[in-house]
Amino acid sequence: MEALEETEEVELTPEDVISLNISDFLDDLETDAAVEKASVPSDEPDFDWSSIDTSHLPSSYKTNSQKEKELLQFADHFLQQYTHLCPDRKPLFVHPVNECGVQKFVSTTVRPTLLPYPDLYYWSGCASFVCDYLIMEPLKCPITPPSSLYSPTTILKYQRGNCFDFTVLLCSLLIGAGYDAYCVHGYATLEMCSLDQTQELCPRLRKPPEVPEEEDPNKYRIKYPLEPQSKFELEQKAKEEETKSAQEEEREEEAVTEVEKPRRDPLRGLRVHAWVLVLAGKRKVPETFFINPFTGNHHSTMDECFLGIESIWNHRNYWVNMQDCRKGCKDLSFDLSDSICWEIMFSESNEPSQLLTESPKKDKDDTVSDPSDALEQWGPYMSFEMPLSWVARIKVSYREYENPFSQGKKVILYDKAKQEKWAAYANGDGLVERLTVYADSDRTEEVEVKEWFKHREDLLYMREVNTQTQLITDHFSPGHPLLLKAHSYTSLEPETGHTVEFYHTARVDGLWKRFENATEMTEYFVGREDFLHMRHIEFGERDKKIEKAGITADANPRPIVQIKECFHRNPEKPADEDIEERIFMVIDDIIQLTYHLELHDTIASKVVFCRVIGREKREDEIFLSRENSVKYQPWSSEKHKNMLHLYDLLWELRAEQKELKQQVRDSEAEMLNILTVREDEEANIKLSVSMYNTAKRGQQHEATV
Repeated sequence: MEALEETEEVELTPEDVISLNISDFLDDLETDAAVEKASVPSDEPDFDWSSIDTSHLPSSYKTNSQKEKELLQFADHFLQQYTHLCPDRKPLFVHPVNECGVQKFVSTTVRPTLLPYPDLYYWSGCASFVCDYLIMEPLKCPITPPSSLYSPTTILKYQRGNCFDFTVLLCSLLIGAGYDAYCVHGYATLEMCSLDQTQELCPRLRKPPEVPEEEDPNKYRIKYPLEPQSKFELEQKAKEEETKSAQEEEREEEAVTEVEKPRRDPLRGLRVHAWVLVLAGKRKVPETFFINPFTGNHHSTMDECFLGIESIWNHRNYWVNMQDCRKGCKDLSFDLSDSICWEIMFSESNEPSQLLTESPKKDKDDTVSDPSDALEQWGPYMSFEMPLSWVARIKVSYREYENPFSQGKKVILYDKAKQEKWAAYANGDGLVERLTVYADSDRTEEVEVKEWFKHREDLLYMREVNTQTQLITDHFSPGHPLLLKAHSYTSLEPETGHTVEFYHTARVDGLWKRFENATEMTEYFVGREDFLHMRHIEFGERDKKIEKAGITADANPRPIVQIKECFHRNPEKPADEDIEERIFMVIDDIIQLTYHLELHDTIASKVVFCRVIGREKREDEIFLSRENSVKYQPWSSEKHKNMLHLYDLLWELRAEQKELKQQVRDSEAEMLNILTVREDEEANIKLSVSMYNTAKRGQQHEATV
């Protein structure tokens, strides 16, 4: 008997083995579904759809009109023809029951709607709203489509649904916004079906594609010969680099633990999923693409996460995919007018259906039907007009639109990152999103935290925190009273290291960036008439005796040691008259000038004014002699060698030095004012409310009364 059993096992065909394996998987589907539900990020218990109240629903939900009954008959006839001609294909998702237990054709469940919110006029806004507003529920059986498809109004009311519910709602919004959108019934990977993004890179962390540098259009320019190199040495270097890269890849693969490796899915290619297809053309869409309704992300039709398509539909028709999906969706044609690739249910022309023109195979118990007979049966609804949707008008109130998260917030786990989202006004500081970046896949060691804000009166919209260096960078929208654009700091205490960026076009002095710490200050300028682009100030230590006396920093300013300014080239001046750099050594009483270079020059002209040794310095006195002036101007004209010219120049520099000292003190005072204002804004955070948001303004008024 044992030998007989062994021979029987050997004689099993591959098809039998596959069927046995699938039957084993089906036996474990309940356990597998339980594991998948545990992986879905939901803190609420399973929702009981059988307990929902349907008594208030319109009559169109509970009954079918005569036209809908005819539609269901035509759909049944189509299914019979389809199963007869394609017996190896899975059953189509055509007329599931709705929340009232009534069969409805899937195309009539799509309700094109344009909601009165600007963001929902674009596909990205519609996709974000749907994935944020609804709670994902996995399919009861991962390898079969659901037996029911509820209306978008019911799904919006209870804020939950499976992939088909997500898709129908999103497709309704997209068609209403003018997109050529379709619901797709197909197959996808385990990660996409179960909303597992722990192996994906967060979209916020994706770098934008690099724009290739344009080649020099002048093809006639001189090409200088390169240094001669040995081809043998280059080949040896290339081989060494290849071996090193191969070794590094092996080490990385060995370093990856079994937990980090993606698990093998025994149901790959069988997992049912639904998503949205957007065809190119309408709304100036340049290229056909997919939208995953669970995440709202844009995907190429070549994406390997999509493994096949059974059928698609919109509010007007239904198409069956007749193409080979063994390589996924990357080779599929989405020309729906091609009857070889797509079998349409209700023909939009007078041509007969492809299903009915093919002769069915002969069977022992079946007779061969004539295609003309089938065409006669098909004829009455060749140009059948789809009835209007039975779904009531889709409505989303402003409060529901502004607060899409039913659980208060939404948490998404990515590879080495965690994203949290809140509704507007949910947090007192205006926080609406937080992204935490980790150093490891277990998300235990924080590296960086990014936060996004809305409706803040101080116009703060983003904050970046480096948890390793404790460096904080605040970003502001245009319109701040202090014209702030960004502020980097570790503490709001003065002279602890601050970098402030300004909206320079709104400033008179053209300042766009300033860095200050206890010993120095650097300012950067843009678009100034005097061509100044950088100013660097060095400070000395304060008098310690005065500090011990408890005098404030305003009364005991830091002594200015040196002021250095850099200028861009002024083309209206000769190079030996155009100052590139000037340095005021305030304590040493030295002024140093460096001029720009002409194209043919190699050494810059310089002028240095020094203090006369042994002579007491007097206020408002200009003393010039050959002893305290050093000049090197090899390319200058005769007038630059005149002592009177140098005297006038020194007089101007002394006056400018006084003005620079005052400007430095003004910059210090401005930095102190910025820190005081920012500290007050953080201590008393206020959120602005739009004058059109009457509900929120009413709540704000009640809180103040």
